Amino acid sequence: MTTHERPFPPEFLFGAATAAYQIEGAAHEDGRTDSIWDTFSRVPGAVLKADNGDVACDHYHRYQGDVALMKDLGLQTYRFSTSWARVRPDGGPVNPKGVDFYSRLVDELLGAGIKPWLTLYHWDLPQALEEKGGWTNRDTAARFRDYALTVHDALGDRVGVWTTLNEPWCSSFLSYTGGAHAPGRQSPRDGLAAAHHLLLGHGLAVEALRERDPKLELGITLNLTVAKPVDPTRAGDVDAARRIDGQFNRIFLDPIFRGSYPEDVLQDVAPYGLTDFIHDGDLAQINQPIDTLGVNYYHGDLVSDRPAEHPLLAQAPTDRPTRSPFPAADGVYDHPQGLPLTAMEWEVQPDGLRELLVRVNTDYAAPTDTSLYVTENGAAFDDVVAADGSVPDARRTEFLTDHLGAILDAIDEGVDVKGYFYWSLMDNYEWAWGYEKRFGIVRVDYATQERTVKDSGRAYAEIIRNRALS
Repeated sequence: MTTHERPFPPEFLFGAATAAYQIEGAAHEDGRTDSIWDTFSRVPGAVLKADNGDVACDHYHRYQGDVALMKDLGLQTYRFSTSWARVRPDGGPVNPKGVDFYSRLVDELLGAGIKPWLTLYHWDLPQALEEKGGWTNRDTAARFRDYALTVHDALGDRVGVWTTLNEPWCSSFLSYTGGAHAPGRQSPRDGLAAAHHLLLGHGLAVEALRERDPKLELGITLNLTVAKPVDPTRAGDVDAARRIDGQFNRIFLDPIFRGSYPEDVLQDVAPYGLTDFIHDGDLAQINQPIDTLGVNYYHGDLVSDRPAEHPLLAQAPTDRPTRSPFPAADGVYDHPQGLPLTAMEWEVQPDGLRELLVRVNTDYAAPTDTSLYVTENGAAFDDVVAADGSVPDARRTEFLTDHLGAILDAIDEGVDVKGYFYWSLMDNYEWAWGYEKRFGIVRVDYATQERTVKDSGRAYAEIIRNRALS
C-alpha cells in the first residue's frame, strides 16, 4: 500500500443492495400476487411511461448469473429484500414456491462466499392488506411479525443479519401523505398512522425473531438527512430545519432508540392525531434493543420558510398530482446549495454523510452499542454506452469514491462504521421514475436483459481488492 492510500478497517464489509420489486420481475409467477406497487403502477399518471415491475431485471430467473457477477466484483455481502407478496401472497398462507426462490438465492450467495443481508420489507405490501387499511391498520403490524417469522422458518438457518424495514419514512410519509409512492394516499393523518404502525411492526418482529434465535443480528434501515437552515440567523429558517430534522430523522430514531417521540414533533403534528394511534406499551415495544442501524444517505437538505427562486426537482415529474410528504411542514422549502447534481437533481454532498454518521453515532448508536452500516448510497446519471460496449460513468465513480472517503473521515472521527452497500448493484425499476433513471454499477439492457459492468463497477471492485482508497 502506498503512503497516499487510505485503508479501510480489517473487518469493514463491502457490498451492494437491491430490492425485490425493483429487480425480480416474475410478478405473476409461482403464486405471487399483487403488491401495492403492482396496483399503483397501473394508476394513470402515477409512474413515468406507466412502467411497472412485471419483468424488471428478470432477476427471478437470472439470479445465478447475477450472483456470479457479484462474486466477480468481489462483493463481500449482498443486501436484498424478500417480497411479502411472494412469500405470503395476499397476506395469506405461506407460498412454498415463493419461499423456495429465496432459499435458492441464499444458497447461491453462500456458495459464492457472499454474506446474505436480508431486508424483510422494502415497500411491497400485499395489495389485499392495503384493501384492509394497509399500514394505517394496526393489524398490519401483527401480520408483519407473522411474515417475518415465516421467512425465518425458511432462511434462519443460513441468514444471520435481518433488517425489518427499509426506509419507513418512504413507506409512510412519501406513500400515505405525499402520494408519490404506493399506495398513493395524500393524508397527513394516514402517514402518521402508517409511520407508527411500521415502527410497531418493527418492534414486534425484532422481539419475535430474538425469541427464536438470540444470535441473530437484528436491525432497521432508515433514510436520513442533514437538514440545515438557509440563514442560520433567521428564526423561520432555523425552525424549517428543525421541522425537517424532526419529521425525517427524529420521528423514527427517537422511538427506536429512546422509546419516545420527540416532544417538538408531537406538537408539530398534533392537528393530525398521531397520539390517537399510540396504545399503552407501544413505545416500549418499538424500543427493542437492536444490533445494527442501516443509514441510507443520498443528499442533504438546505431549507427555509421562503420559497427558492429556482427549486430543484423534488419528485418524479409524473402527471398525477402529489403533495408535501411531511405531515406538518407545508411552509418549508428546499433550496439549492449550488452543488453538483445527479440526474434526479439530487445534490452531491459527500461531507453530509460524514456529518450524519457522526451525529447518529453520538446521539443514538454509540450510547446503545448499535453497529452502524451505510446500507444505501448511490447516484443516477444518464449513462451512455460507448462504441466498444463499455459504460464510462466517471461521475458515478467519483460519487462512490467521495462517499467512501466521507465514511473514512467519519471513522477518523471515531465512528465505528462497519460496512457500505452501494445502491444499486444494477439498474432497475426506480419507483415513480420507472426505468428512466439508472443507479447501477452494472448496466441492464432492458430489451435483452444483458448485464454490463460499468466503469464505476470496475472501480469499486478495485477498491474492494485493495481494501483502500487511492
